Amino acid sequence: MTTFMQWVHISAAVIGVGGIAFLLFLLIPSARALRPEQRDSLMKILAGKRRVAMQYSPLNNIPYIGLVDAGTIELIRSFGVEPVSSGDLVQIFEARWSPAAFQMHLGAGEVVHAAIRGGFAAIREAVSAGKTITEYDVQQEIARQYNAGGLEADGPPIVGVNANCSNCHYSPAKESALPIRQGDFVILDVWAKMQKPGAVYFDVTWTGYLGERVPEAYAKIFRIVRDARDAAVQKVKQSLAKGRAIHGWEVDRAARELIRKAGYAKYFVHRTGHSIGEDIHGNGANMDNLETHDSRQVLPRTCFSIEPGIYLDDFGVRSEVHGDVAEHAGRLPG
Repeated sequence: MTTFMQWVHISAAVIGVGGIAFLLFLLIPSARALRPEQRDSLMKILAGKRRVAMQYSPLNNIPYIGLVDAGTIELIRSFGVEPVSSGDLVQIFEARWSPAAFQMHLGAGEVVHAAIRGGFAAIREAVSAGKTITEYDVQQEIARQYNAGGLEADGPPIVGVNANCSNCHYSPAKESALPIRQGDFVILDVWAKMQKPGAVYFDVTWTGYLGERVPEAYAKIFRIVRDARDAAVQKVKQSLAKGRAIHGWEVDRAARELIRKAGYAKYFVHRTGHSIGEDIHGNGANMDNLETHDSRQVLPRTCFSIEPGIYLDDFGVRSEVHGDVAEHAGRLPG
């Protein structure tokens, strides 16, 4: 006989944040339905509440948040209480940085930028001397430099040449990595954090061309991506300066609309940015109106990347910076 397991709430508590009740459940797996006394206890806990914040996303716009099953939502509504999304509340607990975390972020940035410059220097020196250097060689050199600087990462940096620049998560293997030569277009995407408790990531992407003069085909695409990046940055800064709430999807739209008007919408194949924290993809708002419709607010003391890109058959351009939000203004440390 097959036993179907379900999650049963055995205790709950309510805390108030910003005038909304936030329901905390302690859950255990069980083969039985919610018992009447548990149902009664939950009803008492919610007595007098009009709304309760839960891991719920209306229309499942943000799947990362939509973890509560439909039956539980129906149960809460049966008590005359309306579930609302806890997405912004989760950010308060999981995505905001401490001042110490921000300082470690800046420290990591100094090492990451030095490692990127070191990677480009290794390419220049090898190509100028007529020596062979591959994507893998540069990847390992960058990783060596940031490890020597006391940083760590959950994966090696991305180093791609020409068509591989359009593979957003390309990672060169030693045996198959392409050589980097005069006239090539190169992308370096590097993320790392300090090897300390509570450290948060620094994440940027640079591109470069090996030659005296950048061909117009590359320069044109770079200008569009750069302008899309800057449009997203300005959207955040201007909204915060006016005291207006700004949501992740709006930041994505600012960048995406510029690329669409330039005629390259179908070549921008990912969200504009992601939350950054102790994990490279954090639990705050993503700058996303493509993969999801991220309606979470960009909150103070959170950090996120802005990294639009255009990916063609023979090369791709991504320009990544990231910003953190002070109490009433956006900063751009990356």
